[in-house]
Amino acid sequence: MDKFFSWLFGKRAAPTKTLDTANTAPLTEQQLQAIVANQNPHFDLQQLVSAGGQSVGKQRELNEDSLLALTSTMAGNSGNLPFGLYIVADGMGGHQFGEVASNAAIRTFAGYVIRKFHPYLFQVKTDSMDESFQEIMLAAINESQRIIQREAPGSGTTLTAALVVGQQITIAHVGDSRAYFIYPDGRIETITRDHSLVQRLQELGHITAEEAENYPHRNVLYKALGQGDILDPEIFTLAFPQPGTLMICSDGLWGVVAEQDIIRSVNEAPSLQRACQNLVTAANLAGGPDNISVVLAQLIG
Repeated sequence: MDKFFSWLFGKRAAPTKTLDTANTAPLTEQQLQAIVANQNPHFDLQQLVSAGGQSVGKQRELNEDSLLALTSTMAGNSGNLPFGLYIVADGMGGHQFGEVASNAAIRTFAGYVIRKFHPYLFQVKTDSMDESFQEIMLAAINESQRIIQREAPGSGTTLTAALVVGQQITIAHVGDSRAYFIYPDGRIETITRDHSLVQRLQELGHITAEEAENYPHRNVLYKALGQGDILDPEIFTLAFPQPGTLMICSDGLWGVVAEQDIIRSVNEAPSLQRACQNLVTAANLAGGPDNISVVLAQLIG
């Protein structure tokens, strides 16, 4: 045995052919400064980046929110395809199994969408999809509705989902979680419409926007996933803002943090992960009256 180890470690390896003659060298100080100074870099590969944040808040013992952030980029000689699916669901407080409803919603919804896109994304040879993105999102909503009514009857949840394929976003929305676009120049745009009593009264002109902020029944929904037989969700498609950030959040964030503070938390953060944490912290500093969930995504390149 000693002779074997002597042979094994003493035997010289045969010389190998060198395939790469490039030499490594540290960057010069001037090169490092040029990298740091480049505030608007060009990315050859267009891709999605995302992050999520969540907290039970300061006044609740149970977290009835659920979120999902799924991001991928497939690139090669034929181009690249950014793909993302982002969901926030807020289980309805005061209803039995609100946390079950929100978790079932994101799992069912995401599972349905991914099964539809799996052949399109990952098979070498496949036919083009025979359903539009909006049809897929509607079917995913309906499947989620069926599962919630079976698994947690009497419960309900909001659901705001964004499907990103390339530079296109398809939104599916029920309830009062929200989707926003946040722009580097300080603008913020709400791209969903609350399915709440206070929003409906405001649209009908019965109350003003200022009155809506302190309306006693501002959290009452007239449309939620798991409730009723005919859901009629909002489903629409629009372009991903470039530059800009997609934000999806529960009312535990947008209901207590002012828009100017949301904009500052996102635009001044060094990363999306830090921005999410800043938003969650801001909501908790404002009292944290509800569960807090937020997902941020950017399309760069």
